[in-house]
Amino acid sequence: MAAAYALMLRRQAAEKRGADEPRDHALGRSRGGFGTKIHLVSDSQGTPLAVHVTPGQTHEVAGFESVVDAVRIPQACGRPRTRPFRLAGDKGYDVPWVRDWLRRRHITPIIPEKHKPHGRKPGRPLVLDTDTYRRRNVIERSISWLKHARRIATRFEKLATNFLAMLKLAMIQRYLRNYL
Repeated sequence: MAAAYALMLRRQAAEKRGADEPRDHALGRSRGGFGTKIHLVSDSQGTPLAVHVTPGQTHEVAGFESVVDAVRIPQACGRPRTRPFRLAGDKGYDVPWVRDWLRRRHITPIIPEKHKPHGRKPGRPLVLDTDTYRRRNVIERSISWLKHARRIATRFEKLATNFLAMLKLAMIQRYLRNYL
């Protein structure tokens, strides 16, 4: 009897939460405290293209595939492109499956190798386009700009879907400010 009641309560909570809402509300413990990690893809001017949220303790590559798949690059005419030519990331994205995923989609990875204290990986070393990698600070400035919005910096919203909606509203504001 108690198990059936608990199951009913879980179903009611899931209905209240909504189908898109993660069970943990994209909140989790990390070194910085209790928070949410924002995974963001932006263009070379710093305009955000796609966003995904995960709990604070998750690794960067956990949201990689979903956020890159959500990219729609506006074109002057015709439908938007879904594939960037190059993708720059920090050393946290130096994972073999990420590089393979990018190569399968013909996207040039601009990701530096992690420092290997006990020698290099077998094979030839990766070539890094340092000039393009230096421009990676555009994404850092874009995230900093998003965090100037008080509602995003303090995460007023309890539900992850509502927080994601606020992020998208801020992205729209940024887009309108840059292109109108």
